[in-house]
Amino acid sequence: MHVEPTRVSQELTAAAGWGSPPLRVIAVTSGKGGVGKSNIVVNLGLALARQGLKVLLIDADLGLANLDILLGLTARFTIDDVLSLKQPLSGAILAGPEGVMVLPAASGIADLAELDDSRKLLLLNELDHYAASLDVVFIDTGAGISRNVIFFNLASKERILVANNQPTSITDAYAMIKVLATQHGERHFKLLVNGLTRPQEAEVVYRTLLTVTERFLGHEIHLEYLGFIPHDDSIPKADMRKQPVLALYPQAPAIQSFTRIAERLWQMPPRGGIEGSIKFFWRRLGPNPGHAAR
Repeated sequence: MHVEPTRVSQELTAAAGWGSPPLRVIAVTSGKGGVGKSNIVVNLGLALARQGLKVLLIDADLGLANLDILLGLTARFTIDDVLSLKQPLSGAILAGPEGVMVLPAASGIADLAELDDSRKLLLLNELDHYAASLDVVFIDTGAGISRNVIFFNLASKERILVANNQPTSITDAYAMIKVLATQHGERHFKLLVNGLTRPQEAEVVYRTLLTVTERFLGHEIHLEYLGFIPHDDSIPKADMRKQPVLALYPQAPAIQSFTRIAERLWQMPPRGGIEGSIKFFWRRLGPNPGHAAR
C-alpha cells in the first residue's frame, strides 16, 4: 500500500536540506520483560507509517520471534538466514500493513542468543546498505542487559525505555540506564510508561526513575518523558487476532496515545552525537548532508 508523504514529513525533509530526511534509528528496550515492548514497536511504527514515513521494524529479540506474529505475517526467512548468508537482507524483509516493513527474528534458535563479532559486523553492513529507502527504524530488543540487548542499544541513535509501575520494572529500567551510561557513555534516554490507568500514575514512574538516576548517576544523564499508553483490553484482543490494535480497533482508548506519542517522538530531535560506538545506518545518521544515502 503506497502512502503519500504528509506535510510533516515534507517539511522535515525541506528543513534538513537533504534529498531524504535524517534517518531515525530507535531502540525500544526494557530492563524487565512483559511490559508490552513489542506492541509499542508495532503500533508506533504503524502510526508513523500513516504519516507517510517509510518504517522498518527489526525484531532483535533473537530466538524469540514476536513482531511478525503480532502483525499476522508468516516469515519464510528470518534474520538467522541473513546472518548465515542463506538470504540477502531484502529477501528476509516482510511487507506489513500500511507499508511497514519487518525484519523478523527466528524462534527457538539458541545460537542467536549471543551474536559474535563477525555476525554483528555483517548485520551492521547489511542494514547500512538498506538505509536509502527508510525514514525511521524501530529495533525491538530483548529484555534485560544481555550482550545482544546492549549491542542493539548502542547501535541505535536513540533509546526508548518501556516500563510500568512495578518496582522490578523501575529497578530494571534504572539498571539498563546505569549500564549504558557508566560502561558505554550513553547519556540520552526517553521513557514510555505502559499499561497504567491514569496519567498521574505514569508521571510518578517517570519522577521516581528520574530522581534515582540523577541521585546516583548525576545530572548529565538526560531522561525525557515521552508519555504513557493506558491500560486497554483491546490490545490483548488484537494480539489474539494477530493484528495491531491501531488497525483493528480504531476507537480503542490506547489509539489516541499511540498516535500522540508517535507524533511527539518524530518532532523531538535526537540528542547527542554518533561518536563513541558503532551505529546502524551510519551513512544516514550524521548532521552533515554529505552523510545522506545516495
